[in-house]
Amino acid sequence: MIRRNFLRNTMISTAGVLGNWFNALTLDDNRRFKIGACDWSIGQRGKMEAFNVAKTLKLDGLQISFRVTDIDPLLERTSIRSDFQQRSKTTGIAIGSLALGLLNEYPYKSDPRTQQWVIDSIETAKAMDVKVVLLAFFGNGDLKDDSEGRQEVINRLKVAGPIAEKAGVILGIESWLSAREHVEIMEEVGSPNIKVYYDVANSHKMGYDIYDEIRWLGKDRICEFHAKENGYLLGQGNIDLKEVRSAIDDIGYEGWIQIEGALPQSADLMESYVKNVRIMREVFNT
Repeated sequence: MIRRNFLRNTMISTAGVLGNWFNALTLDDNRRFKIGACDWSIGQRGKMEAFNVAKTLKLDGLQISFRVTDIDPLLERTSIRSDFQQRSKTTGIAIGSLALGLLNEYPYKSDPRTQQWVIDSIETAKAMDVKVVLLAFFGNGDLKDDSEGRQEVINRLKVAGPIAEKAGVILGIESWLSAREHVEIMEEVGSPNIKVYYDVANSHKMGYDIYDEIRWLGKDRICEFHAKENGYLLGQGNIDLKEVRSAIDDIGYEGWIQIEGALPQSADLMESYVKNVRIMREVFNT
């Protein structure tokens, strides 16, 4: 009986210490890295409920989808935008960045409507005091081995870039291209507000040395990171998070790292993301 009570009290004490340690990590506003998640990865694409889920997971913030409903930019509506800002304030979950994932379906390289969506996203980000908008180039919008499509994207970014500069917003390119191919686009556009949105799993899948690429790009050409695995929890797949941390340390990057994917097949989403957040805290916030 005494032994049972001793073990019980020890477990309670240990849980309390671990809980205090985790809370200390999540409450420290001066951390070099902020840990967020993509709203689509936690099953809440463009939904207000994403903030409550993020709070339960003890995340610092979210990457919010800039959705289109009936080809109408949802977040551009002032009332919807205000609702998102208010929910962010009441939950304490920041909006780390916006994402134009819809460009995977409606390609920036060919759909004439997308230029206005990009401009709308810049104006919305400025109004919401968000500094980064992700531009996605997958699916229908893939730029790999598409020189004509790449040139059209460059032409459009030459228009969008100065608008982003004036607004103080960064447009982050995420694609299957290598670091050097991304930089070729950036140099031809000639705007300091066009940067790389670096996704470690996408680059690894393409066979690029992600640790060398991060170091070669440097902090001035990377706006934000996706911490990602395809079909695995973070820390259990192909990406060495400690080596990512080492590369990021070498370039002096600080800011948002958004968790994307990292959900094993048939696994429970919330249980998986509790583990994903824990490994991110252990690697990047200690």
